[in-house]
Amino acid sequence: MNLSESIRMALRSLRANTMRSLLTMLGIIIGTGAVIALLSIGQGAQTAITSEIQSIGSNLIFVFAGRFDQSSGAGIGSVPEPLTRQDADAILASPLTEHVAAVAPEINRVATITYRGETTTATLIGTTPEYEFVRSTRPALGAFFTSGEEAVEAQVALLGTDTARSLFGAPELAFDEIVRINGIPFRVIGILEERGGQGVGGGSADNQVIVPLSTAQRRLFGARNAGTRGPTVDLINVSAFDEESINSAIDEITMVLREQRNIQFAEDDFTVASQQDILSVAGQITSVLTIFLGAIAGISLLVGGIGIMNIMLVSVTERTREIGIRKAVGAKRSHILWQFLIESVVLSVVGGAVGIAFGWAVAAIVNQLGTFTTVVSPQSVALAVGFSIAVGLFFGIYPASRASNLNPIDALRYE
Repeated sequence: MNLSESIRMALRSLRANTMRSLLTMLGIIIGTGAVIALLSIGQGAQTAITSEIQSIGSNLIFVFAGRFDQSSGAGIGSVPEPLTRQDADAILASPLTEHVAAVAPEINRVATITYRGETTTATLIGTTPEYEFVRSTRPALGAFFTSGEEAVEAQVALLGTDTARSLFGAPELAFDEIVRINGIPFRVIGILEERGGQGVGGGSADNQVIVPLSTAQRRLFGARNAGTRGPTVDLINVSAFDEESINSAIDEITMVLREQRNIQFAEDDFTVASQQDILSVAGQITSVLTIFLGAIAGISLLVGGIGIMNIMLVSVTERTREIGIRKAVGAKRSHILWQFLIESVVLSVVGGAVGIAFGWAVAAIVNQLGTFTTVVSPQSVALAVGFSIAVGLFFGIYPASRASNLNPIDALRYE
């Protein structure tokens, strides 16, 4: 018996019990579809996060309070000593930081913005005018606030396109209007360029409001002071002159902050990380997430494989006389073994093919409804198909072996 003949016999056997075959394949269909859909979501999230981090500039350096394990992003040690604006000013003013081009401290909160009865919630960033350059965040309409406006705590704001659209319908209508942020009036002096996708911290990258740092600290949230070191900030953004200067700039920033924070022999109580460090941590986290999602989907394939084994055992019992007749007319043990093994694999392959279409459809729906683009890679398709074939082989071995080992005389007597 050749392979093509075995496949034809397997297909005939499956067509003879169409409904049972479809129900048997259902587990493989769902499992294969789940593998493709969940892996595409995980890879899509990884791509979205990576592109968002890369979009903010290749020369960017972040300074966080506290020590972090840069291989995992986990905090180390006790409650960190907060960063302050004085730390940011020291980085910029120090003669040691000759590879630093600009510095922009920021605080990051969630705020409620209202306009004539319309209300929305957005990420509020309090920062300095240098933020426009450091984070490549430019207004499409209007202009960024000036250092003079920041110094006098001016109540001016720049709105993201999603934020402006939620309040005004069209972003351009928000320009030069008065909105209330946490109940305090602010004049809209600019509409930020539309970026699309997700922000690094989650949510839309266009759903944000930028105000002067001094205004946010004193008028919106109240200045939180770190003793004599001045008002605290959540993050310090630093731009190096070019990519080649990043490592030198990190070393310079570290030296300045150790001196500024009077650290002599102790370990740093802050973390200086480049964009590449952030990308590495984000990549590790999303890779673990993708593997976890794939493992969950793989369980569905295992359940589907158990279903195939059960049905094949039933099939062996139903076709005992057929097996006896085939052995009586000269069929070898290997012929019977391959016949049932190929039937099992055909069930898995057909189920896997339908599952690919199902997974692709789910990924397309998520792509339409989600906040990022799903990525169906050839590797995820190959993994799902290969795993489904392996499941068919693995769970088909026992029924096929049982069929091939039947005694032909006992099989012919079976009723």
